[in-house]
Amino acid sequence: MLTRDFATAMRRALDQTRAGDPAAATRTIQDALNGRPSAATVPAAGLLPGVENAEVITEAAPPRAPRAPRAAAADAPATPRRRLRDVIGALAKGRKGLDLRALRPGPATPRPEILPDIAPGARWERRDFASAHGSRAYHLYVPAALTEGPQGLVLMLHGCTQDGADFAAGTAMNAQAERHGLIVVYPHQTRAQNPQACWNWFRPGDQRADAGEAAMLTALARQVAAEFTVPADRVFAAGLSAGGAMAAILGQVAPQVFAAVGVHSGLPAGAASDVMGAFAAMRDGPASVSPPATRVIQFHGTADATVSAVNADRLLAAARRDGAPARRDSGHTGRPWQRTTVGPAHAPRAEDWRIEGLGHAWSGGSARGSYTDATGPDASAEMVRFFLAR
Repeated sequence: MLTRDFATAMRRALDQTRAGDPAAATRTIQDALNGRPSAATVPAAGLLPGVENAEVITEAAPPRAPRAPRAAAADAPATPRRRLRDVIGALAKGRKGLDLRALRPGPATPRPEILPDIAPGARWERRDFASAHGSRAYHLYVPAALTEGPQGLVLMLHGCTQDGADFAAGTAMNAQAERHGLIVVYPHQTRAQNPQACWNWFRPGDQRADAGEAAMLTALARQVAAEFTVPADRVFAAGLSAGGAMAAILGQVAPQVFAAVGVHSGLPAGAASDVMGAFAAMRDGPASVSPPATRVIQFHGTADATVSAVNADRLLAAARRDGAPARRDSGHTGRPWQRTTVGPAHAPRAEDWRIEGLGHAWSGGSARGSYTDATGPDASAEMVRFFLAR
């Protein structure tokens, strides 16, 4: 049980701190949060701020996490002893909404920015966006040829430790944009807002239509859609991991803006309202899930050790709560897969893909980006097909 194991880890961490070994105490807490016996941690991209809670992803390239100098300076950690003392003190007092960012490691070495594929004549621009709900930088991709005008806009939300350029390279969504005439927006989460560059999908203040990150991302999508005269029913959102969880939230709180969303290796909207609830949802799924407010396509690997596929089960069940018929088919496109489709064949309300042997990585992605599995099927192509169905 999580509670008993965590209490044991706290006692061990206190003993290690008193013995003058705060680094060992920090590892003990991290291992307990991961559900592992106490041992040295293995860095990987998790879903929660400052907690390296993902399993090793053997098919993924090492995570790339470019960092602006200002964000790095604002993010400077305290000493290990002080960080651990603060967290243990908060746990001992039973403090609600505990922020585990104090356990994160020091700043990583900045990496060069990844450049995704850009077609000749296409536009790849870095921009800044500001609204009453927050501001972020983002990358914009505009296809080389839009003879009939934009056919849609996709807001792409990266996972933890990634940024928009990394996500563009890994998902190869720019190629889909060229093929289908799509505007693509890649917002960047900042290290100042979350030390692991995760979208804050587990914070109630960021799950609202009128405040926080959900409201800010909705405003960004609206602004770019208006700039390029994108049809109102052709705005979509998609994401991986923490980004997938945030995409699910956008579809739930702003269905009037997002006609469909894509959730890859993520969680349903409202899966958690604090850090410890997020750990529980990642492992066991949320206690309850509301029926999706907009059309949704989701992908989940059967070998995902970071986010349990029970999350996809719960979202699929919620989509069928009114007894809607479901059709199942299967195939082998690189990896074996099974698909469940809910609703009309020409424009399903929900589509669920389970991919055999896929870990916590974007299916059919490019090794140029992090957290991808090139084997297939191609999640980007299937998402766009689903989005544009009429």
